[in-house]
Amino acid sequence: MFNFIEYWQYSKKTNKVSYHNTWVTDFTLTKENAYIIMRGGRARWKIENEPFNTLKNQGYNLGHNYGLGEKHLATVFTMLMMLAFLVDQTQQLCCALFQSVWKKLGNKISLWESIRSYFKCSLIESMEMLYRALLYGFKA
Repeated sequence: MFNFIEYWQYSKKTNKVSYHNTWVTDFTLTKENAYIIMRGGRARWKIENEPFNTLKNQGYNLGHNYGLGEKHLATVFTMLMMLAFLVDQTQQLCCALFQSVWKKLGNKISLWESIRSYFKCSLIESMEMLYRALLYGFKA
């Protein structure tokens, strides 16, 4: 047995559907809790969807599989990408230097391309050195 929720949200300006979704749940639904359960379903979808959207569209290139391994190479590459994403998320929240470089460059794709170009052209001893070079310039 399961319960089904369907939600339609209409735009106040156009009176047209701006959001529509459905959920299946084993929670008992009542008039009192249906809205709360719907909000939980939307939040869960957002939590699950946004990181993958970031990994696909903001310079991580998750959609590309360069692995030609026989067994688990693609999985290893994906796990390394997820680890890099975790480190980046931590820096995004906690590192003022990272935040300053990101703000200066404007978006993550520019940040990742700049980091790649410095790695190609320079000996980088630490991430701090890299971020300072991106923020203040680099003397060859």
